[in-house]
Amino acid sequence: MDINYELYKVFYYVATTLSFSEASKQLFISQSAVSQSIKALEKKLNETLFIRSTKKVRLTPEGEILLRHIEPAINLIKRGETQIMDAASHGGQIRIGASDTICRYFLVPYLEKFHKSFPGAHIKVTNATSIRCAELLESGQVDLIVVNYPNSYLGNAASVKTIKTFRDVFIANASFSALKGRALSFRELLEYPILMLDKKSTTSEFLHALFQQHQLDLVPEIELSSNDLLIDLASIGLGIAFIPDYCIPHKSTDLFTVQTKEKLPRRELAVAYNEHMPVSKAVEEFLRGLTGPEDTQA
Repeated sequence: MDINYELYKVFYYVATTLSFSEASKQLFISQSAVSQSIKALEKKLNETLFIRSTKKVRLTPEGEILLRHIEPAINLIKRGETQIMDAASHGGQIRIGASDTICRYFLVPYLEKFHKSFPGAHIKVTNATSIRCAELLESGQVDLIVVNYPNSYLGNAASVKTIKTFRDVFIANASFSALKGRALSFRELLEYPILMLDKKSTTSEFLHALFQQHQLDLVPEIELSSNDLLIDLASIGLGIAFIPDYCIPHKSTDLFTVQTKEKLPRRELAVAYNEHMPVSKAVEEFLRGLTGPEDTQA
């Protein structure tokens, strides 16, 4: 089927903005031209791609399928253009996906070192959960991600390298001082309010699976999207927070680790990138800083 690339490009902008007018602005063409392009594409594919109404536009199931294929292609083209411009300007760009926690407690010194060594390189960091980061990598919106591992959402194309191991811990403040010096079973822990990350995180998946292995149903008191907020709430006595050990505040004397009878398995921080895609010199250098001098080219 011979379909002009420009039709797919127009489809991509409408699908990602869900707006014909916004797509026309980003493409610098008239709204009428956008509408005609979508109609032409739908005719060639013999499928309806959008459901149109007076107030909003949404994708049909067929449109969603097409977007999943078009988005990586568009991002790959953008990536190629960026690498060519980077080579010409002797700078470079690196697009990183990582959670707020990983950025704050792990990545900052690596970013600082890279920036000092390559001040001309442009660094773009997208904050997202480890699950969302895997989606960003698969769609080509980032060059690499630093995530909690295992991560079941990483596709087969991702090359994964461990850069740090850690354990998760339960922490509480003086309101739970009676637990100091005790080792609680998971079943006993359920008697207390548990504070943890929400279900859109690998950490939540990990802890729920751990409790299920012991035939226990974990029902947290509070679920949040930030480990820093969990620490804050634990600090005022709202419950027992579940966080990575590298997030434990060193300056706080009030918080303590609640010991468990069951051993919490180690997890990993890992860097992942698409081994089937070429990477820029900037990305190569950053990966080398994270993982060592071995070759990072696919």
